[in-house]
Parts: sequence; structure tokens; C-alpha cells
Amino acid sequence: MRNRIAAIGALGALGLATGTVIGVQTAAGDSAATGTAAASSATGSTDPLVVYGGPRGYSGTGGYSGTGGGWAQGGLGGYGGTTQPGATVAAASEATADQLVGVVDVTTVLGYEDAEAAGTGMVLTADGTVLTNNHVIEGATSITVTVLSTGNSYEATVVGTNPTDDVAVLQLTDAAGLDTVEVDTDGVAVGDAVTAVGNAGGEVGTSAAAGTVTGLEQSITATDETGSDAEQLTGLIEIAADVQAGDSGGPLYDAEGEVVGMDTAASSAGGVAYAIPIEDALSIAEQIVAGVDDETVHQGYPAFLGVSLVDSAGATVAGVVAGGPADTAGLAAGDVLTTVDGTTISSADDVTTALADLDPGDEVALTWTDASGAARSATTVLVAGPAD
Repeated sequence: MRNRIAAIGALGALGLATGTVIGVQTAAGDSAATGTAAASSATGSTDPLVVYGGPRGYSGTGGYSGTGGGWAQGGLGGYGGTTQPGATVAAASEATADQLVGVVDVTTVLGYEDAEAAGTGMVLTADGTVLTNNHVIEGATSITVTVLSTGNSYEATVVGTNPTDDVAVLQLTDAAGLDTVEVDTDGVAVGDAVTAVGNAGGEVGTSAAAGTVTGLEQSITATDETGSDAEQLTGLIEIAADVQAGDSGGPLYDAEGEVVGMDTAASSAGGVAYAIPIEDALSIAEQIVAGVDDETVHQGYPAFLGVSLVDSAGATVAGVVAGGPADTAGLAAGDVLTTVDGTTISSADDVTTALADLDPGDEVALTWTDASGAARSATTVLVAGPAD
């Protein structure tokens, strides 16, 4: 079962986007407005609103845009401004050759949003199993992974995802003999020296942001640049370091050069960042590889109907993906979906619920009222959608 199905979504540049680009997200709330780093309180009583630490986003025609502080979501318009580190945090430097062993650049094409994005990942096995954040690959219709120590690139497929905990596992095609990251699952303590490595800002080379652990078991609320699409993440390592957009999915090294976390988020004001403890990320990755498929762990790609709905008008169709299942069934803009697979539909959420237990390749019966008011029905076959 899936919490979010690639079947519906916000209208994008083409009017047919099937999901929100989660990744390059900007902090929201009072702390962001004042320019103060949104750090978690010592008691954890208040979840800060923070910006994800990547991936950067850009489009082929959007270029760079905006002048505001922090990284703006780049799915359809590039990124805006730069994030300056806090006064007591050293600026990131170029990563060393040792720090790049087992580290990869993850570049995605978001075909239904006419956009691209990128982040970082870590090689877990010699044959190309890669760990990264779910928000790095969410919405991807194709994924290319470049091994930074060799420069070799591979096509990648999604093994599975856990959107709730922001973890994803990829498999590189025809990979062999790859160097892997070295992990340390003993954990860290407040005050430990750490270094976050990743593809910060998409610059040439990869950055290493040295810092210090400032908190454990931290909770945050991550949103997009509009303050919407909030996600709750818990159990995080908090660090003081110059982590930037693009670092997501990259390793957080301890003083011995072993991976203790996966870079995941950072304050829009700079200087405060968060990582998923590596033991937690690996536990989820093991479930994915083992084939677990439930409400939080999803295998492969989601079922895709290929329809965009106007939720404020019931389940009114705003558009369909050309050649997709909805288009094949005969749905068009202005139609109103009434049932999906026997489930009565009155909202966009109802469509997601109706498709939650279905997989690519499943047949689904649809009924709808067309723009003239006539009742219509058809059966169509769901296809694999963009990564969730």
C-alpha cells in the first residue's frame, strides 16, 4: 500500500505534473522570516521548519532565478539565491579523494514536470545498490548516477522507497566492482566532530562541510518554499555545519572517516543541518531490499493513472497525460470522475485512496461524467509512474 500514488497532483509547467518536487525546499515560519537558523529546541517540544538539504533543481529553460536567501524549489524555475553559513560555522571546502569513495551524484529527470533535479547518494554494494533520500528521487521518470571517484555513470532504477522516513534505495544497471562507503553504526554523541559530504549547489566537484554534533533524536518539520507539503522527520542528528542544497543523500562522516548518518536537511538561514542516523537508514534499506511492501515501505514505482484533478471541484479533470491510462480510457479536461475500481469518488484524495492497493499493470474500471453531462465508463491498465 502507498500513502502517495503518482496518479494526481498539482498543475505544472505543462499543466500535467503528477506530483510536487520535494527536495530543494525553503524554510517557512517566523524563524525563517527573521533569518534565524531554525534549530530544534533542547526539549524537542517545538519542531522547527527547515529546508531540505537538496537536491538542487533546475529546468532546461528556467535557468537561474530569484534573489532571496535560501534555496528555492527549482523544479520548474531554477534556484534562487545562496544560503550563507552561520557566523560560527566554517564554509564548506572541496571534498578529498577519500571522502568521495562510495559517494555518487544522483541526477533525475522529472518528465511530467519538465524539470530536472540532483542530489547525492552512497554505494552500499559492489554491484550498485545505492542509498539516498526519497526526496532526491521523488517525481523522477529517469535517474542517472555518477560515481564520483571514477566519473563513470549508470542508469538507475528505484528498488523501493520510504517517503515517511525519507529513504530510498536505487539499483545501478550493469554495475560491478564498485567501492562502497564504510559505515559505523555505533552512533555519535553531542560534541563529536563530523563532516557532511555532498553535491552542494551542483557546483563542480563535491563539498565537505566540517561541523559538530549539536543534538540527537531531533524532530523537524520540512516544507517546500511556500510553506506547504510539510513532512515530519524524527530521530535526526543535528549538526552545526555548512550543509547546502544538493547534499541530501550524502554521507555524514565521523572523525575516523566512517559514515554515521545520511545528510537530509538544513536550515534556510544556514549553519544548522540534520542527518538520518545511518543505522536507521540502513534498517529501512534492508526492508526495501527484502521486498517489504506496506503503508510506509513501497516497492519499485507506483501505479500511475496519468490524470490531474482540480480538488476544489470534486474530482474534475484538469488534464491528462498524453498516451497515459486516463487518456487511453477517454478521459479529458472537464470530465468528472465518479468511481475508480468500484470506489465512489468525490475528491482527488479519493482517487489516491482507490489506487493505493493497485500496482502497475493492474486493470482499473473508471466511470465519469463528461463535459456534456453524459455518463461514461471504461477499463484501462495502470502503468508505472514517477518515483514516489
